[in-house]
This record gives sequence, structure tokens and C-alpha cells, in this order.
Amino acid sequence: MVLTAFKPTAAIQADTPRFLPTSLTLDHFRTALAADGFWSFWRNSLLVTAGCVLLALIVALGSAFAVARLRWKGRRGFLLMVFIAQVAPWEALLIPMYVIVRDADMLDRLPTLTLIYFMVTLPFTIVTLRSFLTAVPVELEEAAQVDGCTRATAFRRVTLPLLAPGLLATSLFGFITAWNEFAFANTIIIKNQDDRTLPVWLSSFSNVFGTDWGATMAAATLFALPVLLLFLVLQRRVAAGLTGGAVKG
Repeated sequence: MVLTAFKPTAAIQADTPRFLPTSLTLDHFRTALAADGFWSFWRNSLLVTAGCVLLALIVALGSAFAVARLRWKGRRGFLLMVFIAQVAPWEALLIPMYVIVRDADMLDRLPTLTLIYFMVTLPFTIVTLRSFLTAVPVELEEAAQVDGCTRATAFRRVTLPLLAPGLLATSLFGFITAWNEFAFANTIIIKNQDDRTLPVWLSSFSNVFGTDWGATMAAATLFALPVLLLFLVLQRRVAAGLTGGAVKG
């Protein structure tokens, strides 16, 4: 994909194509960046992804705390439902989700897409944060409460910093899931084409003469770049968070 994005058009369409190009060009990237709607769809994808990750972290953090730290009737049943929701294939939810959204008159709206991605990523986020939260000794919170902290203050000042690796890992998963998702975005956003996301726009990136493979590969490279950069940044910080949490514990 990356090599094709930098190849001249003549090299891409050559009868005997070469794996490594003899010359490089940035024309395909200029074409992709200048395409109609590229920056609008980039903004749409970023808004939907950021909203999905933020909602999932807030709700899952409270749910994981309730499951890992509290004892209440129906806790095991709740966990079982979360695990079932996690293993359910997303494709099985596509048609019923469309019917519900259509009947609620919520088609062609970015907030609707954000809520769907939030529901898709929530089970995994709960399970992952629960595992990290269980690994943090409850005695740390109890010691903070003995020193005068309330339960909420003890969680915020003692436990939450130690959950940094889990928060970063789940954020990365949610970001990748929402950023790359195509099926729901292509089904929910139908009439209002200005609210499409990058995966849907990328699938229709062509001209009247056929597919411009150089520009398509350049657009795909730009589309994959944020995920790659985020992974590289968070990978380093997850390792640092694990080490720091071990020292604090």
C-alpha cells in the first residue's frame, strides 16, 4: 500500500511492475488531500471515534469498579451478560440495529454512529478494566480511607493512577475499532453523505475513468497513519505505566 502510494502512475500500470519503485512521487498524496470531502470525513471519523472512546471509558470504569470492588445481588449474571455481548458477532447486530435506529428516526446522524460504536466496544472495555482493577490490591484503597479519604477520593487518588495501562490499552482498542469500522457507518449514514466517515469515503474513491490506484493507496496510507502513530505512542506509555504502577504498589 505504501509503496504503491509513492509510485508514479506509469510504474503502477506497467506490464511488468516492480516491487521497489525506481522513482518516487507525492502526486498521489496531493490528489488524495485535495479530494472533495477528505478533511470533512476525517473530522467525522475523529469526532465519532473520540466520542466512542470517551463514553466507553467513563461507563466501563464505573461498571468495572462495581463488579470488582462491590458485592451485590446479580453481579455474576451481569458479568455473564457482558461476556455474551463481547463474543456476539457484530454482523449479527447490523440488521436489528438498523431497524431500531430507523424506527427511532435516528438515521444519518453522527451521534447515532457514536452510540453504536460505544455499545460495540463497551463489553470489551468492561472486561479489560475489571481485570486491571482486580490486580490492584484493595488494601491500598482501605489504607487511604484509614488516612481520612472517602471511598471515591481513595479510588481517584490511589487506584485510578495505577489503572493507566488498562485505560490506555482499552482506549487503543476502542480507537482502532471505531476508526476502522465500515459496515455500521455504511448502513446508518445513507442520505446525508456529508456525515460519512473515512472508511466509507475510501471505498468509493474513484473517478469516471476507473479507480485511481495511486491516489487510493495514498488515501489508505493517510487513513492508517493515525492508528499507527497512536499505537506507537501508547505502546511506550503502556510499558511505562506498568512499571510505574508496580513501583507505586
